[in-house]
Amino acid sequence: MPKTAAKGLQGKMYYSISEVAEMVGVVPYVLRFWEKEFPHIKPRKNRAGNRTYQAKDIQRITQIKRLLYEQGFTIEGARNFLKTEGKKTTHDPSVERTRELLHQIRVELDDLLKLFP
Repeated sequence: MPKTAAKGLQGKMYYSISEVAEMVGVVPYVLRFWEKEFPHIKPRKNRAGNRTYQAKDIQRITQIKRLLYEQGFTIEGARNFLKTEGKKTTHDPSVERTRELLHQIRVELDDLLKLFP
């Protein structure tokens, strides 16, 4: 069972791609793909050319996974969300509640579509 990112952090400064993949619950090639799709993910590389992730990178990756897998965003939608999120100065709870409701509606619609092929 994969660890959660918060629980997986071991107080180290840098983590390898395989450690981060295990913490977040994805495979390493997904992280490499997201690195190309999201300018928000920019791991450093060590002398050997291996990616090294810091805690802030892992937090951003966890957020991207949540947007894509749990909230049903497309890659483009998640990218736009992250872009506009940086411009927001205050947190609006009504926006978050609306997103949750839309996600629930989408899940229910998907279930209905399965009933009527």
